[in-house]
Amino acid sequence: MADRDPQIAKERPQALPVPQQGSPKKWLRPVLMVSLPLLLAGGGAVYYLANDHYVSTDNAYVQHNKVSVSAEVNGRIVEVAVRENQTVKAGDLLFRIDPAPYELAAAQADAAIASAQVRLTTLETDYQASGVDIASARENVDFFTKEYERQSKLMQTGFTTKARLQEAEHALAEARSRLSTAQADAQKAQSQLATGAAAPGVNPQVLAAQVQKRKALLDLSRAVVRAPESGVVSQADRLQVGQMMVSGLPAVTIVSTEGTWVEANFKETDLNNMRVGQTAELTFDAYPKLKIKGRVASIGAGTGSEFSVLPAQNANGNWVKVTQRVPVRIAIDTKPARPLIAGLSTHVRIDTNSR
Repeated sequence: MADRDPQIAKERPQALPVPQQGSPKKWLRPVLMVSLPLLLAGGGAVYYLANDHYVSTDNAYVQHNKVSVSAEVNGRIVEVAVRENQTVKAGDLLFRIDPAPYELAAAQADAAIASAQVRLTTLETDYQASGVDIASARENVDFFTKEYERQSKLMQTGFTTKARLQEAEHALAEARSRLSTAQADAQKAQSQLATGAAAPGVNPQVLAAQVQKRKALLDLSRAVVRAPESGVVSQADRLQVGQMMVSGLPAVTIVSTEGTWVEANFKETDLNNMRVGQTAELTFDAYPKLKIKGRVASIGAGTGSEFSVLPAQNANGNWVKVTQRVPVRIAIDTKPARPLIAGLSTHVRIDTNSR
């Protein structure tokens, strides 16, 4: 109703005029709509062209040479000289096995050598005595041969009896038998003193006792177990004084401080341009700021599944294709500023244009 009252309309204040702003340029929006996708596409193309020769994987881990040390002889541990994560040098004492049984074996071998030497002396004496027996038997044979011939001549002339002739013949036969026995004894003693072609000049029994002594000394030396190479001791909790050690059973592991490398498992689709000697960049989850250089040392001869305990059997109707992984060994060229612990997760990026 007030709108229709002219008096009220005259008293109402008039609204201030709103200044008009300049209208936006009509060409800016189409330019942005066209240029922005072009810039994104160009940037993507530049990034692709700059990085299409790189292949990378985060399925990579630091590897070290690991030596599993075991005792070569059985026995009870009497001394442990290392602890977990201790750094050792090649030749350092790891643990010691009770040497008493092997010291007794060495003493027993000495006794066997002495016994063999005594037997050898006895055989030499017997051989010499057999020579005397042969000489005596030959003299008897000569004597009874002449006696038999004499009795034969007397028998022809009738100056002896047939009984005496038979006695002479019997004595000659006994003398010849004793000579044969003495010669056989001499040959037997000589054969026992003989040496074989494998060890000329050494009696086999003495040689066997000497070998037994060397075996006992070798076992005694193996009762002391030392580090085969330098590294860090791991799994040392299995070493306890008083524990029985079985030969061949792993007792402790030494992680070598030399020969570190990275084993990277690349997809089979990344191998087309990969070659041995190409440069690689390595980064580590444990040390985000650490970057080191490496190179492709070798490419595996088989996929990971090929060398698994249960290889895949694809000769059936349920086969599903899975991209295979191939182990690639990456050699480290630069000395890292931080220790590379075995098993650390690594990201490997290889430049396939490098040679």
